[in-house]
Amino acid sequence: MTDATTRSAVSTSSQGSLVALLPYWQVTFASFLGWFLDAFDQTTLMFTLPDIAHDFGCTIADLGAVLMGQSIGRAVGNTGWGWLADRYGRKPAFMLGVVWFAVFSAMTGLSHHFYVLMAVQFLFGIGFGGEWTASAALLMESVPAWTRPMASALMMSGYEVGYFVAAGVQALILPHYGWRVLFFIGLAPAALALFIRIGVPESPVWLRNREERLAGKLHHTAPPPRPKFRLTGAALQAIAFMSFLEFQKAAIYTYYPTILRGSHHLTQQAVFWPVTLYCIGSFGGKVFCGWLAERFGEVRVMLSALVVVMLTIWPFLSAPTWTMLLTAAFVMGAAASGIFALVPHYLAQRFPSDTRSFGMGLGYALGSIGQGMAQKLVPMFGPTILTLPLSAEIFVLGTSVVTGAIALIRPKELPGEHMEGDEKAS
Repeated sequence: MTDATTRSAVSTSSQGSLVALLPYWQVTFASFLGWFLDAFDQTTLMFTLPDIAHDFGCTIADLGAVLMGQSIGRAVGNTGWGWLADRYGRKPAFMLGVVWFAVFSAMTGLSHHFYVLMAVQFLFGIGFGGEWTASAALLMESVPAWTRPMASALMMSGYEVGYFVAAGVQALILPHYGWRVLFFIGLAPAALALFIRIGVPESPVWLRNREERLAGKLHHTAPPPRPKFRLTGAALQAIAFMSFLEFQKAAIYTYYPTILRGSHHLTQQAVFWPVTLYCIGSFGGKVFCGWLAERFGEVRVMLSALVVVMLTIWPFLSAPTWTMLLTAAFVMGAAASGIFALVPHYLAQRFPSDTRSFGMGLGYALGSIGQGMAQKLVPMFGPTILTLPLSAEIFVLGTSVVTGAIALIRPKELPGEHMEGDEKAS
């Protein structure tokens, strides 16, 4: 195929990727909705940190340990659910993850002791991480090859929609009914499991692998050895990339509502506006980055977004005027979240199909540890309302540089670069 023909094919594919996803709307919508509900439940904790600290008689830095526990739970869920999804199917693992995180979100509202809260958030993290692992593998293996960057962007944009809805709900409920009611609302996502059970088909890649194993048993041939996960250069890159990227993202937004309420003295209702602009920017940024990646490649888009993050972090957290604060919120959302639009596709390319879910889960798991470290270290080095933004800014700048350097590395082999279904799409 000539270069001109290749460019024409890519352009045609890019222009029609949203239309081409319509036959796969059930799995795309379910993956989007799963991440949306995950985000609502997780960011509810971020909005209520000052209130929980007041009721429990502890500091924001103390609650960093709770967030760290949640991140460790995510790591357990990412890897554990990856194994479940590879062995028993992406779909049942997806459903179980949704029900799990919904139940423990509601139980957060029943917590009356610091260590109980830590234990419940650890268990919530297991379902939070497990849901993403199963749904990401299911989506990437269900849609046509050339639509995967856009499908990835649509799925990941669910987080910002969930963040936005949580901002609106906390503005209405938190001042009048307290923080516990917000977590009781988190039980509602369990209903998504019914939609997955009825309307979402299993991954065709996983089904084909299962049929091959069953065929071997039926013909009394020796079953193929169970696939073993290999820690290749591509896998190591995925793990390192996610660790630093998750650290960076946590430093950007985990304490954002706390900084707005503390350093900028905003009410719960006023916090809604910068968070809303952050979410609008994030949603648009994810779709836009998915569109750009189809044309210019993931690495170029990621590096450009990282540069924007580094230029925007100071006004995002420390802008002296309301207009600058709102503008920076929109730009930061578009850039910082836009990178995550490409994460499912980026990780899927670095693992073969028979261990893809486990590999993607492991990458996100160790990334969760990076997130947890940021959630603990940022308030540790910035214990006051004046130093908390400065601590976050320094960590964001440093980890952005390292993340960009890792993204520039090109592994010798990308096991999933040409995933199943690429031939049909070409």
